[in-house]
Amino acid sequence: MSIKRRDFLKYIGGLTASAPWFSAFSLFDVQSVKKPLPNTSHRVVINRNPEIFSASGSISPAILDRMLSDCIRRLTGHQTSKAAWLSLFAPADRIGIKVNSLGGRNISTHHELAYAVAHQLTACGIPARNIIIWDRLTRELSKAGYTITKQGSFVRCFGTDNDYEFRPEISGSIGSCFSKILTRKCNAIISIPVLKDHDLAGVSLNLKNFYGAIHNPNKYHDNGCDPFIADLNTHAHIKNKMRLVIIDALTAQCHGGPAFRPQWSWPYGGIIASRDPVAADLVGTRILEKQRRFKGLPTLQKEGRYPKHIHTAAQQGLGIADIDKIEKIFI
Repeated sequence: MSIKRRDFLKYIGGLTASAPWFSAFSLFDVQSVKKPLPNTSHRVVINRNPEIFSASGSISPAILDRMLSDCIRRLTGHQTSKAAWLSLFAPADRIGIKVNSLGGRNISTHHELAYAVAHQLTACGIPARNIIIWDRLTRELSKAGYTITKQGSFVRCFGTDNDYEFRPEISGSIGSCFSKILTRKCNAIISIPVLKDHDLAGVSLNLKNFYGAIHNPNKYHDNGCDPFIADLNTHAHIKNKMRLVIIDALTAQCHGGPAFRPQWSWPYGGIIASRDPVAADLVGTRILEKQRRFKGLPTLQKEGRYPKHIHTAAQQGLGIADIDKIEKIFI
């Protein structure tokens, strides 16, 4: 049956007049339509550059910016950095950049990397006021070198502190109050964890990064944090908002984490990017295991703390935990 354009518009007008809650945009909400992406769902890009650190240990902003741009372009398959970022985010998105600042300046997400991500997003037309760099505590962000900014028309940076939702929400085995930064202030997430070991979970990478988004992470460390980490990440607040993982592998730590242990840290000089939160953690775990062998340490499996939560997360549909099915690109 054919309907003339004026008849269709008349029909829509009749619906909106008779039902005030109805809007034509509920049918054609442009903000909810994502641009098609290349088939890169389980791609992991590993970009290393030994020149990223100067002789004094400082990070080269120019090299870091280029490494990040190259990672995003290779990850998405787009030729330009702008096209790559805009295939993942729209100018209207409110983006939360979740970092890990627990280790102070020694083994936290480098503030240089977090701000480089924010800069590239704003260069693509995403308003700075739509971007929040955040973690559990403001004081830990400050100790890690971040500039605390809670208001204004520029990139903001602050911690949840005690600003959690009033009621806990259930997700599998966890029952927690979520950070209002996550629930109310952003509709898209970039997770930037650190490439490091964890004394109970085996590794503290992307999946565990969201222990910093709930009020009671201390409750979920039994059995190597499994299945608690995976269950947490299946919640809609995280699963439905997750767009990108960038593991900070500039300085990594293969043993003794999550606190800083200088004897087990080393300048890996890399960043690891993926749209698959599980694949990113598995690749990161392999890198840590390789360094453990180099240092003469037993495998995480032999120490009884292999990160089982990665495979549990895969079983729950969060990503791929089969190394042979992950497309790995080394730059």
